[in-house]
Formats: sequence, C-alpha cells, structure tokens
Amino acid sequence: MNLKSIIQFSIGPLGVAFFGFITIPILTWVFQPEDIGKFTMLQLTSTLFILIFSLGLDQAYIREHYESENKAQLIKTSILPGLFLLLLFFSFFVFFPKLISVILFNISSQILSVLVITYIIFAFLSRFLSLILRMEEKGLAYSASQIFPKILFLLVILYYYFYYTKYNLTDLIFAHTLSVILVFFVFLWNTKSVWKSSFNQKIDRKKLKAMLHYGIPLTFGGIAYWGLTAIDKIFLRYFSNYEQLGLYSVSVNFAGAALILQTIFSTIWAPTVFKWANSEDGFIKINKVREYLLLGVIFIFLISGTFSWLIDFILPKNYLDVKYILLSCLCYPLLYTISETTVIGINIVKKTSYSMIASLISFIFNLIFCYLLIPNYGAIGAGISTSFSFLIFLILRTEFSNFLWKKTPRLKIYTTGLFMVLTSSLIVFNKDLMNWSLHIFFGVLLALFSIYTYKKIPDIKNSMNKVRS
Repeated sequence: MNLKSIIQFSIGPLGVAFFGFITIPILTWVFQPEDIGKFTMLQLTSTLFILIFSLGLDQAYIREHYESENKAQLIKTSILPGLFLLLLFFSFFVFFPKLISVILFNISSQILSVLVITYIIFAFLSRFLSLILRMEEKGLAYSASQIFPKILFLLVILYYYFYYTKYNLTDLIFAHTLSVILVFFVFLWNTKSVWKSSFNQKIDRKKLKAMLHYGIPLTFGGIAYWGLTAIDKIFLRYFSNYEQLGLYSVSVNFAGAALILQTIFSTIWAPTVFKWANSEDGFIKINKVREYLLLGVIFIFLISGTFSWLIDFILPKNYLDVKYILLSCLCYPLLYTISETTVIGINIVKKTSYSMIASLISFIFNLIFCYLLIPNYGAIGAGISTSFSFLIFLILRTEFSNFLWKKTPRLKIYTTGLFMVLTSSLIVFNKDLMNWSLHIFFGVLLALFSIYTYKKIPDIKNSMNKVRS
C-alpha cells in the first residue's frame, strides 16, 4: 500500500472521528442518558450478530481475494451462507414481534424490534460490500462510505433538535437505521460491477468449506474480544441502570477518538512490519517505532487529563462525571494500540490461537472485575474494569509474542500501561476530592514530558530516517 492509498483510507477514520466528536455533545442535549444507554445496546448487539453470522467468511474473503480468479463468485460464496442464517434467525421473531425490544431496551415495542432487525441486516450486508472496496484499494470510496452516514445521522439529530419538541428512543434508533441504510446503498453503487457479476455465479462448495475451516476459529477469537470490549456495557445494563450506561457510553465515545491513532497506525504498520521482520535490522526498527509510539500514547493521555475540564462546557450538567471516567475509557484504545506493536511475533510465526487465548483470558478477568465493581460503582466501576483488563491483554500479547519470537524490551511498555491504569483509577475513585488540582497535576506532568520529548527530537529524526531507509 503506497502513501496515496494510506492517506485515502485514513480520511474515513478521521472523518468519522470528526463528525462523531460533533455528534456526541448534540446527542447529550437532545436525548436523556437513559436513551443513549439503550442506543448503546443496539450497537453492541449489531456488532455481535455481524461477528457470529459472518461465520468468519469476511476474514476468509480477505485472505482469498488476491488468489481468487473469480472475485464475483468469491463474494457470493462469502456473504450468502451468513445472510441466510441471519434471516432464518430473525424469522423466529415473527411470532414474538416485541421480544427484541424487551430484551434490549426493556420496552415492549414492535416498531423498535423492526428497526433493530432492519439495522442489523443492512449493517451485515454493508460489512461485506465494504471489503470489496478495501481489497480493491479504493480508499476514497471506502472513506466516503464511512463518512456519509455520519453526516446524515448528524443532520437528522439536528432536525430533531430544531423542529421537534419531544424526542425518544425510537427517534434515535430510526436516525441510526436510516444512516446504515444509506451506507448500504453507497456501498452498493460503488461495488456494482462485482455484485452484478455474482448473479450468474454458483457458490463454490469446496471453497466454502475451506473458507469456513479458516474463518470459524477466528469467529471464536472475535467473540472473545467482543466480550472483552462489551461486557462492561452489558453489566451496566443488567446490574446498574440505563443512565449509568448512557454516561459511560458518552465517555467511551469521547475516548474513542484515540482509536484514530490505532486505525491509522495499523493501516501503515501491518504491511511495513512484515517487510522489516525479514531484514537484518528489522527488529531494531520495530523497537524504535514502538518506543516513539509510547511517547505519543503518553502525550495523548496527559493532554486528555489536562484539558478534560473542557467537557463540562459542551455537555449538560447530568454528564459532569464524564471528564473523570474519560481517562479510564482512554486506556482501552491506547493500550490496544501499544499491543499492536508487541503482538507482531504471534503474527509472524502464524500462531494466531495465542491471540485468541489472550482475548479470552482478558475477557474472563473483565467479567470478574465487572461483577465486583459495577453493581456498587456503576460507570466508574466499568471504566476501571476495562482499563485493568486491557492492561492484562497487553501483557499477555507481549509475553506470548516474546515466547514465540524475539524478546522485546518490556519495562517501558508495562510502566506506561501501569501508570495510565492506576492514575485513571485513582481519579475516578476520588473524583469528589479532585477539581482543578487534578488538571494542574496533569498540566505539570505534560509540561515536563514535553520538555523531555523536545530534547529527544534530534534523536527521533535521526532514528526515523534510518527506519525509512
């Protein structure tokens, strides 16, 4: 992937983050925390259903794409089995039309159930169509397809704000369903040459069997990772209340801006690191990049702690705790990004089962932490649980990679992770005792760290020149 493609694919995550950052505050002024909490349950359910009913064939499609001579047949073989099972599953709810809304939202509503089913089906189809653009390296089309639904969603919410006097959960779910339907049709238009050709193709059963053999184990790993990232919200739903879930979801969405770093970094890192792995000085380059990434992660954490007070000026008063919970939620994307540089050994030796084990063990720890903390501490307990679980996730990925490949220097990695998790946990547990002293503390640390980093700029420039060579 060349620089032009990297930039084009990066436009999507940047645009999504930008419009998401605008949309989140508006949502908090339009909808109650309970509605946002219930809305989160739709997002969690959609992600899980796509993961399960894809049967790992989305990952198998990526693996087979370049080797396949018949791309139209490959996409048809990938998408139809899961789509058939998904439709078959939802046909059960014809007899219980309100059951889905009761399970997810504790509301008996046939309209909500229909909207949920519609949303999941169109999101499932869009997932596979997006892979066509991704594998054909149509970065601009792929990015545009990500940004357009966010713009539509924002416009609908603004319409509610200016022209409605009352808004409810149905309005929120409708806006999101409308946006996912739009992205489906955008994907449909941009991939028409492939799916039109697929009409004349038959499913290759032999290929399907091989793809399922590859994909289904990945599905179990994906479910374990989904559990790691979702169990906190599920526990808030059943062991706390929707208000705490809404508060936590807003914090997670603000912290999710850090996922831009992870998305863009992974886009560049993945193709580069495998090239370096086979070179003589490749391991040195990998360690250098990891070291500079750690500096970036610390900087993001400190600047977030220093200026988190600004959130009070853009959110309603019933979201004042977001500025404290934010730092715990920020640990997840930052620790995950660091782990992307330490897990490389697992990927190089192709022992992906170790990644699944790391996700599973971390999920179990998160389950225990959530059970112990959320009933008493709500959103605060969820933030602490997830941050500690992702620290365990980072350690496991790093240690497994060291065991399978080469020894990675780990002191700075673990020190950075432990600092972020312990600091954010102390803040949320003592939030009532902290006010401006918290931000002054982070401001001082940020200033000292900036001075330290500034002195290292010549060394960083010199090292990066060697890395690029």
